[in-house]
Amino acid sequence: MAYRLLADVTVAVHLAFLLYVTFGGFLAWRWPRTLALHVVAVVWGFATVLVGFDCPLTDLENWARRRAGMAGLPSSGFIDHYLTGVIYPDSAVGLVRAAVAVTIVVSWFGWWLRRRRVTRVAS
Repeated sequence: MAYRLLADVTVAVHLAFLLYVTFGGFLAWRWPRTLALHVVAVVWGFATVLVGFDCPLTDLENWARRRAGMAGLPSSGFIDHYLTGVIYPDSAVGLVRAAVAVTIVVSWFGWWLRRRRVTRVAS
């Protein structure tokens, strides 16, 4: 039971991380010091997708699932198992990735504009 709970909590944390990678730049508009953390999260998130690094959350979930007597995730990983084909169709993977990248760029550009405006007002 505890391993099943750990697997479920890991899924929730993993999903929260993906949401933070996508939308965390907007949090930096309110809390500018969080931008550095968001940059690190984005670099890690993109590296796991583009370069193929193993995500420790996926490893943790697989470990907990196996300990709970459940099948592990497929080799394609968390996103392909829980999101692709479930939240959006397989054919939209490129579009979803582009939308995530655009969302991140827009959030960072908005952060930069807000910081620039605050600096001008203070001058």
